[in-house]
Amino acid sequence: MIEKTVRIAHISDLHLSGGAVKVQEARFRRLLDAVQSGGYGHIVFTGDIVDTAAPRDWFAFRRILEQHGLYAWEGVTVIPGNHDLINLEEEMRFYNALNPDNAGRKRRLRKKMQHFCEVFRETMTGDESVVGFPFVKVMQFGEASLSLVMVNSVFNWLPFDNPLGARGYVEQSELSALLDPSVCEALEGSTVIGVCHHAPRIYDSGVFIDQAFDWGMELINRSEVMDTFRRIGASMLLHGHFHRFQAYYDDGILVVNGGSFSYNPRRFGEITLHQDGHLSHRFITI
Repeated sequence: MIEKTVRIAHISDLHLSGGAVKVQEARFRRLLDAVQSGGYGHIVFTGDIVDTAAPRDWFAFRRILEQHGLYAWEGVTVIPGNHDLINLEEEMRFYNALNPDNAGRKRRLRKKMQHFCEVFRETMTGDESVVGFPFVKVMQFGEASLSLVMVNSVFNWLPFDNPLGARGYVEQSELSALLDPSVCEALEGSTVIGVCHHAPRIYDSGVFIDQAFDWGMELINRSEVMDTFRRIGASMLLHGHFHRFQAYYDDGILVVNGGSFSYNPRRFGEITLHQDGHLSHRFITI
């Protein structure tokens, strides 16, 4: 008897933009062609879609998805990374860097996030409901049920606590929302995958320069985030941010780093949902 399986693709850190945009676009289209011809049921993009935090580049990415017939709730899931929302040059301008009003920075990030959500609304919800984070997709593939649970991990720029804009943090309100009984009820009987941009683990090295890099890239409240995903029954977490294609276990959860399209435009992750509900992963090179 042939096992019925569902496969989804995981792509991260495209960093589309700049002088090489035409070359990047051609490579991206080739990758999408390969994924589509491979019969994957869904594609998850785990952030840093663009490199500029510019809405015009968000729209360029969306247009490519539309032209490939993928821009739909059932076709793709898109979450932002820090490069999608934070313009580091703008944040580091003199008047912003010395401005002690962090509330203003938070408002600016929330406004940018809301704009991003509106641009990709159709991939987040199938109706006219308010879009934002966290959000959940419960997808049916025949008798198989697969749920994606998305949180936002982009943390606003701070001159001392987040000087590169690359540290991550998931708001407590998002984590609490996922533990609501209605969410647990919606996920019941489904195989659950968590999705965020930032990595729960970077180098984990004793070397000082690595530790400094870790600090600048870390998911600050990673223990709380991973604990929340465990409590809702997630068996896998997909992320990006740290440009390394890798998979490892964190206390029972298979954590998959999607690497970076900008580093290797011929590689992506393949997640397989097996008939008995368990998940497996491998990297594919086209």
